[in-house]
Amino acid sequence: MSAEVQKIGLGVGCHWCTEAVFAALRGVLRVEQGFIAADAPDDNLSEAVLLTFQPDEISLEALIEIHLRTHSSTSDHAMRRKYRSAVYVMDEVQAEAARRFLVEVGPGFDAPLVTRILPYRTFEASDERFQRYSEKNAGGPFCTAYIDPKLALLRKEFGGLLRSACE
Repeated sequence: MSAEVQKIGLGVGCHWCTEAVFAALRGVLRVEQGFIAADAPDDNLSEAVLLTFQPDEISLEALIEIHLRTHSSTSDHAMRRKYRSAVYVMDEVQAEAARRFLVEVGPGFDAPLVTRILPYRTFEASDERFQRYSEKNAGGPFCTAYIDPKLALLRKEFGGLLRSACE
């Protein structure tokens, strides 16, 4: 296992769902659920996850593709200030890699991507009662309606990137 780790922020529609998706992936060491802000005019806190990952176990591109496929990355709805579709980068190297990848995969979607590349500036964790939501509420109505379908898609489309049962 490599000692190198990176962080990346992912802005989403629902951080409860996104936390469960990324916690299931090998190479993701930590998923912090909460709110991220960038520079103005995107300096308001928006639902997101902050990932700590090992790029030799899971690539930045794989994380971004999973992000794009497991939330409404093409919907420019009215709630985008609270639910910003974004990749929050830590440096210009990540920003360039993310930009190239969005250009590469964008044509594979039914509509144009609204996901933006933004500089990470600050993070505030969600209240503890919402942390590990899918673990605490497995089988509940929200999990069944929103989280379980995302996990099913993850198993179907990205099964090779899932943690093994003993991890």
